[in-house]
Order: sequence, then structure tokens, then C-alpha cells
Amino acid sequence: METKGGFYITQIKHLQERIFDKLLIEYGLDISGGQGRILFVLWKKDRPMTINEISKETSLAKNTTSIICEGMVTKGMIRKREDDQDRRRIFVEFTDKMYEMKNKYEEVSNIMGKLFYKDFPLQDQVIFESYLQKILITLQELDHYTASELVDLEEKLH
Repeated sequence: METKGGFYITQIKHLQERIFDKLLIEYGLDISGGQGRILFVLWKKDRPMTINEISKETSLAKNTTSIICEGMVTKGMIRKREDDQDRRRIFVEFTDKMYEMKNKYEEVSNIMGKLFYKDFPLQDQVIFESYLQKILITLQELDHYTASELVDLEEKLH
């Protein structure tokens, strides 16, 4: 059986990003998709986080997270500070500017959520998200496998 789930997820991701970007512009928010993912995690956790923690929470590569964060520092969205106990550890935290933008960003996120689930009964939303979570957990577990281990696993599934 040919499966198209990954193809659909990729298409959904690209369309969702374009629509979300339109809404961000409409609300006067100069935030890219990657920046939004980082901001969302920082707002959700509501505490300073390391690049490594942010990378894990967003599923962005550590170097990608670092590059995006550098751009956000330049724009005054976040700041970096050294850990008082360990100067090698760097924390990322919001600036006041980003706290001011949080409400607008949450409003855009809420609109996007409503558009995303247009014509979905609540029960279907819950089921759909449970399937997505199951796929996410599986992929997070498989992310640590080597390519040959993934091929071996796939062969065992047949």
C-alpha cells in the first residue's frame, strides 16, 4: 500500500506557514517561522532556556537554533546571558519587546488554530492530534538511529 502521510504533512506544513506569515504581517509582527517556534517554546516554558533545550523542544537542529537566535538577538527580540554558576552555559530569554508582542502572537496562533480545524468536530480534533502525537513520539525515538539501523527496522516491519 502506498502511503501519503508524509507528503500530506509536508504540504500542510508549507501551506500553514504561508497562511501564518500572512496573519503575522496583518498583525504587524515581523517574526519568521523559525523565530515563532522559538518564541512559542520560550513563552510556553516561561523561563530562560539554553540553546540545547530550545533545539530539543522545537525539533530544530542545534546550529539552526543558534543561527535563528543570533538574528533574534540582533532584532532585540531576545537576549543571551551567562549562567551565574557556569559561564560556559548560555541562557536565552525575552526582552520586554517580546513580552509586548506575546498577546498579538497568541491572537494570531488562535486564529490559525481555528482555521486549521475548520469543519472538524472537537472529537475529531482530539483523535487527529493523538495520531500526530504518536507519529511525533515515534520519529523522536527514531531520530537517534543510524541510517542502517532504520533500514534494518523497516525490513523487520514487513
